[in-house]
Amino acid sequence: MTTPLVAVENLATHFPIRRGLLRRQVGAVRAVDGVSFTIDKGRTLGLVGESGCGKTTVGRSVLRLVEPTGGAVRFAGQDVRATHGAALRALRRRMQVVFQDPYGSLNPRMTVRSILEEGLVIHRLGDPGTRLERMARALEQTGLARAALDRYPHEFSGGQRQRIAIARALVLEPEFLVLDEPISALDVSIQAQVVNLLVELREQFGLTYLFISHDLSVVEHVSDDVAVMYLGRIVERAAAERLCRQPLHPYTHALFSAVPAIDPARRRRRIVLPGDVPSPARPPAGCRFHPRCPLAEATCMTVDPPATTVAGQLVHCHVAARELAATGDAAAASATIARRLAEAVPAAGEATGARAAIHS
Repeated sequence: MTTPLVAVENLATHFPIRRGLLRRQVGAVRAVDGVSFTIDKGRTLGLVGESGCGKTTVGRSVLRLVEPTGGAVRFAGQDVRATHGAALRALRRRMQVVFQDPYGSLNPRMTVRSILEEGLVIHRLGDPGTRLERMARALEQTGLARAALDRYPHEFSGGQRQRIAIARALVLEPEFLVLDEPISALDVSIQAQVVNLLVELREQFGLTYLFISHDLSVVEHVSDDVAVMYLGRIVERAAAERLCRQPLHPYTHALFSAVPAIDPARRRRRIVLPGDVPSPARPPAGCRFHPRCPLAEATCMTVDPPATTVAGQLVHCHVAARELAATGDAAAASATIARRLAEAVPAAGEATGARAAIHS
């Protein structure tokens, strides 16, 4: 059995809430609260969920851009949280990130040459001539000309800036990229180009991605596996095609019902979730989704649902676990849950479907 390139176990990242003159801690925002997943080399894990569910914090915690509170992160078998100093700097060369906003992630006072060369200088890679060739090659790999090196970020469009951000990551020749909503700030006409570029780069260089997004249609296209997050925890995880075809968790059903579909055969009945996402500073007891779940039962309000796995599909849900136990088949259980959700959600609620949209 091969060792996964990235292994995350019970990852927790809490941000303290401080009040009073002495700034004493009176609570904590549980942005990430017990997340586990693995990513094999050359594969892509899509991480989806509503805004505020903690998916960006997961990506930054894996890279230690945000210091985790607990749990374990391993990269190629190496304990990331136990690595410090020069060893951590060497490890970060192999793990890079592309941020969401290309307008905010590039220093407007630096030329593209300085932006791309900064990482090479920090890691002491090559002489000036070698660095120039690596930077020019990285630009060409992302569809930009060498002449871009002497220009400033404001001279480029949003799509071109994101290509520069991708080139900045590629110039260090990493193995793993955290892509934090890399297309959400771009025009729709440019999004497909950037997505196709990322797919081509993965195939060309054997890269491994953690693709964070709120757009399920893009995640389905890019990812091999998909994990669904809600309020700091993963509620369902499966292969992308399987999760799209037969979601089990009611929250996953609601997310997929919000995805526009041109093909009438793929359209789903719109599921409008009541209420708002609870505060991560005061997560509800039991299943964290139960205050908004149309199928919630008494057990859901008091008992945290354990993991249930069938044919590689993992779900944390009491209702799904019972349906799986009764049918023994994920497709049948998914169909039953979809029917029950359709019965539980009033048809008139479809008119206000925008309230449950997944915001960027």
